[in-house]
Amino acid sequence: MKHSLLIFVCFLITSCQPEQHEALINKTPEVDERVIYGEDNRKDLYEVTNPLQKKLADSTVALIKSARITERATTSIITAKTFKENYNLCSSEPFGEQENAGFCSGVLVAKDIIATAGHCMRSLYDCQASKFVFGYALKTKSRQPREISNSEIYSCKEIIYSEILDTGSDFALIRLDRAVLNHAPAAIRRSGTIQTGEPLVVIGHPLGLPTKIAAGARVRTNSPTDFFVANLDTYGGNSGSAVFNATTGVMEGILVRGESDFVERGECIVSNRCKESECRGEDVTRVIRFLRFL
Repeated sequence: MKHSLLIFVCFLITSCQPEQHEALINKTPEVDERVIYGEDNRKDLYEVTNPLQKKLADSTVALIKSARITERATTSIITAKTFKENYNLCSSEPFGEQENAGFCSGVLVAKDIIATAGHCMRSLYDCQASKFVFGYALKTKSRQPREISNSEIYSCKEIIYSEILDTGSDFALIRLDRAVLNHAPAAIRRSGTIQTGEPLVVIGHPLGLPTKIAAGARVRTNSPTDFFVANLDTYGGNSGSAVFNATTGVMEGILVRGESDFVERGECIVSNRCKESECRGEDVTRVIRFLRFL
């Protein structure tokens, strides 16, 4: 059996254990992971100067297993190893010193509803064993987001609807335990479809890292009804990330599938890279697939 099933379970449902990392180093492309297209456009929140992108990031949420979070009186402590510790990264890879506590990404689409990828939340048990954390981001260069206000951490009340089609739509809508008061829901497309060639920005938590904003992408293929394909710089853990029209700020969909993450370079691993127009591209489930459930 190919590595794709292990990658799927390891990255997108739970946190990987060190002995499982070998399965993430693919010699050939799979369809469950992500890749860098052309220049690496990922930026931390503190690096972003575009006011629209910073505003859009406010609706982003990290999905983190409850076991990683220790609640105190007013704040909670998030425990995780660094990206470099968790993976045998080459020194040339960025973000190696950052901690990666998450396993998937999500976005606020109504006052108490999160949208994410369906394969991130396959059961009520998965949902109730997870927390939905706003503000898991580097707001300054040196400060890791280890301590988060309890007001930024939410629990699962119910899975409103979930759909997982291998080559089609892939989404879940989660009702939180309470309304979100200090973050605005993303503005979402209500009709029509984005045009081929339109600019995109994706915001989420690649490999469970603090928020990354990656612009510089465009819609490649626009024919499928349920999803479109784009050259987004994303990884495992970006599943459920909001994909926005970079010009209008309207949310067009959520990232669900793509190219392989890593390749071997000697005794360590580096990001898989493709030219802007090469490789399979990244699949984005359209917002219109879940409008009727909101």
